[in-house]
Amino acid sequence: MRKSQLKLGSLAISLALLTGCAPTVALEPAADANNPDCAEIIVRLPDEIAGEARRSVNAQSTAAWGDPVSVLLRCGLEPVEVSTLPCVSASEIDWLVDDSNAPSYRFISFATAPATEVIIDSSRLAGVTVLEQLAGSVGVLEPTKRCTEITN
Repeated sequence: MRKSQLKLGSLAISLALLTGCAPTVALEPAADANNPDCAEIIVRLPDEIAGEARRSVNAQSTAAWGDPVSVLLRCGLEPVEVSTLPCVSASEIDWLVDDSNAPSYRFISFATAPATEVIIDSSRLAGVTVLEQLAGSVGVLEPTKRCTEITN
């Protein structure tokens, strides 16, 4: 083995140790992912949610936790102020709930610009626990209004 091959092999091993065993999670960025307010959310995200470690992602203004993935987050969605979806509140943040793919639940921050989407595999984690742990990050955006009917 040549010296250059040995260096590359050592580099690959070092990178694997730094990034862990789990591969990068491929996500599609939202339309407004480059919004500076998304950056404010992303830099505040926790390294762990409900015991699930944060994963490496390939798209701006996104995040993922768990192996297998239990939580996905995307910032930069179009704000939602009117919806027929039920609304819940967790740690002073209102979320619209889409349960059409249960046990994966999609939560969309209500009346924030930009909106943030969180998808939670409820067979692995409790939605309210995840939303409460994300409140310190997503809560940096002030809503323009509150849900009129809160379902808990």
